[in-house]
Amino acid sequence: MEAIIYARVSTENDVQQTSLSRQVEELKKYCSKQNLKVVKIVEEKVSGFEQVREGLLLAMEMIKNHKAKYLIVQDESRLGRGAAKIAILHQLDKWGGKVISVDNHGPLQINEMEGMVLEILALVEEYQRRLTNTKIKRGVRRAIESGYDPSKNFGNTVGGGRPQKKVPIEEIVRLKGLKLTFEEIAATLKGFGYDISKATVHRRYQKYKLEQEEKRE
Repeated sequence: MEAIIYARVSTENDVQQTSLSRQVEELKKYCSKQNLKVVKIVEEKVSGFEQVREGLLLAMEMIKNHKAKYLIVQDESRLGRGAAKIAILHQLDKWGGKVISVDNHGPLQINEMEGMVLEILALVEEYQRRLTNTKIKRGVRRAIESGYDPSKNFGNTVGGGRPQKKVPIEEIVRLKGLKLTFEEIAATLKGFGYDISKATVHRRYQKYKLEQEEKRE
């Protein structure tokens, strides 16, 4: 399995540089023993409380893109501290990544409070996902009940089912004419395969109205 080595120290003095080099060597030995293929070695000199770390962000991006599954660290303090640590663990878990601590001889250990926070974050995201799906269904249902027929108005996919990015303004105007709110219009169009936000719907509709007024002048 592919792995990324992540080594970190807080300052740039000579003692810390030696510590950084030692971390890397120990992590490389661990990966070799575990038959893990190291695809990237990241070394950083930055505080563990700092959430924006270029090297760590690069490692996380690689895991997100499935270029590696494991992030190998010396111990939990190397990954981060406080809220930064929780945020990193939560994001990696969403992408299917795993943090391995050499000191723990396996998956990074978290305390009871950290585990509870991660569970709450997962529940909140699941609730938001369900809420979004409910809004989409409600918007589509109201549009159809008001006489909107998507099969007659437009084809909503191209290239074997891939959603189109740009919604014809005529469809926004048509749905607005059915007394749908901008939020309901955005939800309806998402249900038909279009990736568009409430703000974009509102902006395009206002631009359309302005253009129509200019034509009449």
